[in-house]
Amino acid sequence: MRKDVVVLGAGIVGVSVAVHLQKRGRSVLLVDRRQPGLETSFGNAGLIQREGVYPYGFPHDFGALLRYALNNTIDAHYHLAALPKIAPFLFQYWMHSRPAQHKAIARLYAPLIEHSVIEHMALAEEAGSTELIRPTGWMKVFRSEQAMETQVRDAEQVKRDFGVNFDALNGAAVAEREPHLKVPLKGGIHWTDPAAIYDPHALVMSYVDLFTRLGGELAEGDAKTLEQTTNGWLIQTEKGPVEAGAVVVALGPWADVVTRKLGYHFPLAVKRGYHMHYKAEGNAVLNRPTLDFERGYFLAPMARGIRLTTGAEFADRDAPKTPVQLQRAEPIAKAFFPLGERVDPEPWMGMRPCTPDMMPIIGRAPRHKDLWFSFGHAHHGMTLGPITGRIVAEMVTGEAPVIDPKPYRAERF
Repeated sequence: MRKDVVVLGAGIVGVSVAVHLQKRGRSVLLVDRRQPGLETSFGNAGLIQREGVYPYGFPHDFGALLRYALNNTIDAHYHLAALPKIAPFLFQYWMHSRPAQHKAIARLYAPLIEHSVIEHMALAEEAGSTELIRPTGWMKVFRSEQAMETQVRDAEQVKRDFGVNFDALNGAAVAEREPHLKVPLKGGIHWTDPAAIYDPHALVMSYVDLFTRLGGELAEGDAKTLEQTTNGWLIQTEKGPVEAGAVVVALGPWADVVTRKLGYHFPLAVKRGYHMHYKAEGNAVLNRPTLDFERGYFLAPMARGIRLTTGAEFADRDAPKTPVQLQRAEPIAKAFFPLGERVDPEPWMGMRPCTPDMMPIIGRAPRHKDLWFSFGHAHHGMTLGPITGRIVAEMVTGEAPVIDPKPYRAERF
């Protein structure tokens, strides 16, 4: 079999790349070791974060660093055995997160974020799945006046610099928008421009269905078998060997399976995360995704129930699950909102592929013809999948990209 392009990785980023290439008349094979959408794209907070122009940085506040060092929080956890391996990444991450550097990164990152909701809606309309994207925004709520004041100041700065809209709410206004919260709150920030995804896996699969309706093909295969040939690229799949003129690597946290073999050594690390679904007790309703800011966990209304998600776990990618953050969060979340029994048989775990400068790697491979990279989206893979897919497809086909991709090029490392 021969294709114009093989896309490696069938998460939201790879699926979006495949759709946009197929729309532009290329014959595309989408390859993954599993069925589409079952890794990181399956389990997330379900947000299209239009407000997220500042990618998640490493804290520089001494109090926060001390709190994380104790390793007993919900929003961060680490495996002591993994620290020697990830220490160089963490140091670079900390350096890039310094206020001046973080602000400069936000300026480069903002064009991606600005297109996030628009590009998702464009694909969802073609796929017939717009009902899965809800214009509810999301809410960050506060238990203390100090946290509220600091976060509102930061939100006002984001609005001034990037035009993102929010409502600052007092405790009564929070209770009006989310009447079933059980904890007295000082207030909240309702980011109104983002959208909430009711079922992230179903949305990814709707884009997969669009891809196949456009003539694209799926196959299971091992990215490790990729090799360069005189005619392009060759990969082994369940459908036999497949030759392609070009390859796009969209393997998220497994990108190094291909990149290291080809001589690229990116400072890519993994933040692991967990979720669990719960039934709501009685007639309780959560109207929009909500972050309990000071406690560090997130609740989101989903098709399967109320999804409780945790922060970041720093560990070896393939280490066994350690869902201690969920164990810490569950009693606090149940006191915050009337969560009932667990729905899932066990906690779900996913992995976010992260770069130290918090921006994805998007663009042409520096030393190989017709090899393209599209990974490293960290916390914003679901948010940025469609706009990334469009940019990559435009570059592969020689079109002028809708935004300048230079800040995300691989050569920066």
